[in-house]
Amino acid sequence: MNRIKEELFKHCLNYVEECINTAQLAIEDARSSANDDTKSSAGDKFETGREMMQQEIDRNRKQLEEAKKMRLALEQIENHQVSEIVHSGSLVITNLGKFYISISRGQIQVDGINYFAISAISPIGLKLMRQKIGYEFDFNGKPFIIESIF
Repeated sequence: MNRIKEELFKHCLNYVEECINTAQLAIEDARSSANDDTKSSAGDKFETGREMMQQEIDRNRKQLEEAKKMRLALEQIENHQVSEIVHSGSLVITNLGKFYISISRGQIQVDGINYFAISAISPIGLKLMRQKIGYEFDFNGKPFIIESIF
């Protein structure tokens, strides 16, 4: 299971790095566009364009900050730590799915098997955190049972 956890971790880290790079490029492009705009005789058009670019920069800065928070969350995961209690970095096998407690990444396939990378503070993550094998809970009207924790 350690190999699978390492693969899941790599997928999550690649996803975060891609988000960071995309946001940084978008910020640079918006700045470049704002700087390349030359003031025309229609001053309002220029100001509107600059304001739109500033809004684009602000939106991408927020995305960049969120991606950096996800990277920080990943950096705190100790994949080799095994516990009887669900914690960040745990791979939790339930009767209705396999969950890697890390970041909200969604479905990841490893060796043809679907896993869900979820945040500890996501709705299902909150139900799983600090629980043990055999714990039962309902989520979206479905009965879940924790079968194993790695």
